[in-house]
Amino acid sequence: MKIICIGRNYAAHAKELGNLIPEEPVIFMKPKSALYLPSANFYYPEFTNELHYECELVLRVSKNGKYIAVEDAINYYDAITVGIDFTARDIQDELKKKGLPWEKAKAFDNSAAVGEFIPFTPSFKQIGIQFSLTKNKEVMQNGNSNYMMFNFATIISNISNYFSLNIGDLIFTGTPEGVGECMVGDKIECFIAAEKLLEVYIK
Repeated sequence: MKIICIGRNYAAHAKELGNLIPEEPVIFMKPKSALYLPSANFYYPEFTNELHYECELVLRVSKNGKYIAVEDAINYYDAITVGIDFTARDIQDELKKKGLPWEKAKAFDNSAAVGEFIPFTPSFKQIGIQFSLTKNKEVMQNGNSNYMMFNFATIISNISNYFSLNIGDLIFTGTPEGVGECMVGDKIECFIAAEKLLEVYIK
């Protein structure tokens, strides 16, 4: 199982962090050990002083594939949820200044929180998917898949040019604006429309 992530997929988020707008999907990976499921405790990492949440729609791959055409991509995932790409922002900023890879800031243990998956129904294909994150009951992020620069099909096709997709792989599709810091004691909840699919307590 691989965790594949797309960065800078919402223009407003790229701008809030001072990043350039990409011309093609920005891909990075997290190892299997990064997977966090809500049944476990989430502890604030000792190596960072600036832990940020980034709420994202997450696709579950349902079919093996390589060099997938855009028009066929819909056949390669069957479920969707919300996830949190936890980021050690202070570590990431230092690595970026030095021109170094981001793994320490993005791929640490439990950095990929994944909610309960729900079937990807035909209705999702016809409308934008609204999703949100609250921190201590206050809405911090509110996104819609219509505002992605690269849609699901483009993402899957592009990824498959470089990496084979396998059943069970997870694809984090990018975060909208509103990312921010979380602290010990915070309760974070993530939703698709009004349905809560993920809850994380920071300990």
